[in-house]
Amino acid sequence: MTSYHITLTKDECDQLEAIKTKGSHRSQKVLNALILLNCDEGDHQKDRSSNQEICSILGISDRKINRIKKRFVDEGLDVALHGQKRERVYEQKVDGDLEAKIIATSCSQAPEGFSRWSLRMLADRVVELGYVDDISHETIRQTLKKTNLNPGNRKDG
Repeated sequence: MTSYHITLTKDECDQLEAIKTKGSHRSQKVLNALILLNCDEGDHQKDRSSNQEICSILGISDRKINRIKKRFVDEGLDVALHGQKRERVYEQKVDGDLEAKIIATSCSQAPEGFSRWSLRMLADRVVELGYVDDISHETIRQTLKKTNLNPGNRKDG
């Protein structure tokens, strides 16, 4: 396994100390700052800890320490603290027009033999009517949850 050596500048040390001591930050950001401060091999570090000591004190794995070190060396302090932005973008299947059609369908008369629409029946009906090629019952649930039309929140009778 490759060994990464962390050497922080005075500004980086000050920034990490501020994260550690001041304000409210996400727990993972504080944990990453502690890891980087304890792994620092620069002139500003008084006593460097070994990976095993850091693992036992912070209750984390050696693998996490190595990942944070690698991120710092390869991509810089900002990525080591915050992680990478996800590049994958999900295209939303339901826009305003489709949402209106789903709501209208759910407000219509339920199929014969049923007292109300189920989510799966609604999903099948929306596909049958040709509004979309494919849609899951979970997407229907999330769409109806935004309104007061969620079939799960009414009682029969």
